[in-house]
Amino acid sequence: MAASLAAAHRRRLRALWRSAGWPCHDALELDLLAAGLLSRHWDAEGRETLRLTDAGIQHLAETRRRHQKAFDAHEALVARVALEMQRAGRIVWRGLSLRAPLDGDDGSTTWAMAMPDVFSIRHTTVEDYVEPIVHEIKVSRADLLSDLRRPLKGAAYAALASQCWYVLHEGIAEADEVPRAFGVLLAAESGLTVARAAPRRAMRLG
Repeated sequence: MAASLAAAHRRRLRALWRSAGWPCHDALELDLLAAGLLSRHWDAEGRETLRLTDAGIQHLAETRRRHQKAFDAHEALVARVALEMQRAGRIVWRGLSLRAPLDGDDGSTTWAMAMPDVFSIRHTTVEDYVEPIVHEIKVSRADLLSDLRRPLKGAAYAALASQCWYVLHEGIAEADEVPRAFGVLLAAESGLTVARAAPRRAMRLG
């Protein structure tokens, strides 16, 4: 049963590991108790707490190892893309936080935070020629699908760049699954391959 638990169960398990173990008595804890990942305990005054069982600790450790492996793969691909942009003569930032102007429904401007994995501009001092480009890196299908369910994130990238790209680890998705507003690069051991070119828009950064 532990293998079928959702992300919310894993978050609760982590929260209980870090806390004093006071119970909420909700459906998440019921599932975790039934899976044998938690056990119930009472102190001398009859107060109930929850503790991770050995199976719960093992489950949490395995989840952490999987996340660390995915993080390492993601950072390695970010570094590859950043290096390719540098070799193309561009100025590159990794993990940059930017405020993106978005048009509100009432015609006003709202602001959204954007954190592209790789943001680059041409090496020039002429504002009209900077050609900012965003590359968003995905090494897992779940992470990609989560992104595609957040259209405001894509809109924020479009507000900051003349080209927006998804860089996909080979095998996690097809180019047609990504909206046409984005270009698609496929990353394999042999290199990066353009599956679909990104549309180019006029963009002027001050």
